Amino acid sequence: MYAREKVRIKSMLEMTPGRICLTSNCWSSITTDGYISLASHFIDKDWVLQKRVLNFSLMPSPHTGVALSNKLLSMLSDWGIKNKLFALTLDNASANDVAVDLLVTQLKLNGALISNGEFFHIRCCAHIINLVVQDGLEDIDKVVTKIRESIKYVRGSQMRKQVFLECVGMVSLFTKKGLRQDVPTRWNSTFFMLDSALYYQKAFMHLQLRDPNYVHCPSSIEWEKVEKIRSFLGLFYEVSNMFCGSKYPTSNLYFRPIVTCYASLRQSKNSEDEYIRNMTKKMLEKFEKYWLNFSLILTIADVFDPRYKLQFVEFSYKKLYGADSRQFLQVKEKLLSILKSTLKIVLIKMRVAEVIQWVLQVQVLILKVKCQWPWLRNLVLLILSLD
Repeated sequence: MYAREKVRIKSMLEMTPGRICLTSNCWSSITTDGYISLASHFIDKDWVLQKRVLNFSLMPSPHTGVALSNKLLSMLSDWGIKNKLFALTLDNASANDVAVDLLVTQLKLNGALISNGEFFHIRCCAHIINLVVQDGLEDIDKVVTKIRESIKYVRGSQMRKQVFLECVGMVSLFTKKGLRQDVPTRWNSTFFMLDSALYYQKAFMHLQLRDPNYVHCPSSIEWEKVEKIRSFLGLFYEVSNMFCGSKYPTSNLYFRPIVTCYASLRQSKNSEDEYIRNMTKKMLEKFEKYWLNFSLILTIADVFDPRYKLQFVEFSYKKLYGADSRQFLQVKEKLLSILKSTLKIVLIKMRVAEVIQWVLQVQVLILKVKCQWPWLRNLVLLILSLD
């Protein structure tokens, strides 16, 4: 079954008229065994977006850049797609940077990459958002601690859960939403925790009146602060979810939400709330580190989206940096360079098509005169050899 399915997918990849994008990731199991995955994303001959997991393989330690590069190159050779690649998306591990540099060097030897590999390495945007928000949440505000302790208290025993459910019923809220406990290593779990706590705010206030042992209930002012933190994190949660989609193209969805996040961070760094201000400062430092090195191809993808085009990109850079900014001119120059190189390729293909058509016409002529005028046939063959 595996061999049959592999042949089918390999045929699908060969028949794909365009380029193929890849995503890859490494991780270790509970038993410390290392694994690597490789997935392909492409538009098939029927213009349908496809995603196929090509490999899920054992990856022995250490996961160095050289080892990763060799493994990826081996998998690409096995699938026969080294000359059909456009981009490879990876997280921001330092070993991945080394692996991509080595991989690009190998692929450039055969001229397999577009624009000499300039756009080959794409950093995972969802991973960047995760790193940015984690930096901001390093120092947790005491009100977040109160929410965490409140949920721990309610979930600490069956009796407390029952009392809390009665409080929920008294304020006419649904019980199915439930309380969410956060996990320190996942920032979005903190967002879920705050979101669920805000929904049951009135229930927590009733619990405070009913249970004298419950001492972690936030004050009215603190609940307002929770709402601000939740709203602030909500934007990054939505953007992260948008980037994680696999059933729709995401390259053209990058620029607008990232610019919105950047503008939000720059605005929030002057917030009246000290915690929001301090959190934003750390996030902004991390964000700008990656913003300066993002791939221009993701901005250019927005230009080809009929909803936005070049005018939206110009508007966005104008909001961030002012009119005629160096950043926008860089995008514009790169776009014109890509269009010129694409036009050259199209013209070459048109010329090749004309030559092929001419050769076919000559071959028809040869067939016609083959029997009647041998001398004319020989003359035509001589002209072809001179060409």
